[in-house]
Amino acid sequence: YDHETQHAFVGDYSGQITLLKLEQNTCSVITTLKGHEGSITSLWWDPVQRLLFSGASDHSIIMWDIGGRKGRTLLLQGHQYVMESYFSYIQPEQQSLNACCSNTTYSCRLKKCRRCAPQWLESDSCQKCEQPFFWNIKQMWDTKTIGLRQHHCRKCGQAVCGKCSTKRSSYPIMGFEFQVRVCDSCFESIKDEDRTSLATFHEGKHNISHMSMDISRGLMVTCGSDRIVKIWDMTPVVGCSLATGFSSR
Repeated sequence: YDHETQHAFVGDYSGQITLLKLEQNTCSVITTLKGHEGSITSLWWDPVQRLLFSGASDHSIIMWDIGGRKGRTLLLQGHQYVMESYFSYIQPEQQSLNACCSNTTYSCRLKKCRRCAPQWLESDSCQKCEQPFFWNIKQMWDTKTIGLRQHHCRKCGQAVCGKCSTKRSSYPIMGFEFQVRVCDSCFESIKDEDRTSLATFHEGKHNISHMSMDISRGLMVTCGSDRIVKIWDMTPVVGCSLATGFSSR
């Protein structure tokens, strides 16, 4: 909820986020944000830069530029588990994002040269070999072929069949820290240096249920379902020094 503008963000099980305007006992829908493939599990709002972060069961985080009215700006897939617990922060100088899931915390610098992941294209046939997908009854009948399953290349967004997307690759510049499906032609265009990770991962060694950050001191605290509280020195990530007098006890 944004107190200044009286806007509320609501995520649901369909993966959709609804932006509401609340005023004088009335509620009106402003717009809906679509980009996740799984149910929304967490939302975080930065009122200064007017950025919304959403975590979902599809293992992804999306940064939405609400203030700039650009919609989705970054798709980040640095987790291999459902986003059950999530916290993020933005610094004007460094633009860093922290998130946690299960027993791992994930940090990335948003100022790095990044590209927005493409929107998925829809087609009745493979946009590479032109073979029909299984719902394209007419083309299957005309060509006497069996329809294929539709997939999408994460790099170009084209609708492709399995035969034209046999490769997998990480592509951190678009937020894909782990290997995802890409079409064969896009795989050939990805260089080894393009696969260099833009994030750091920290093993929590306990099932994290809550996370909070003190940016001024570079300290992070995680609470686990094992009833253990851990304090982390995140100064290598956020680039600030610990406050004087802090004790690790």
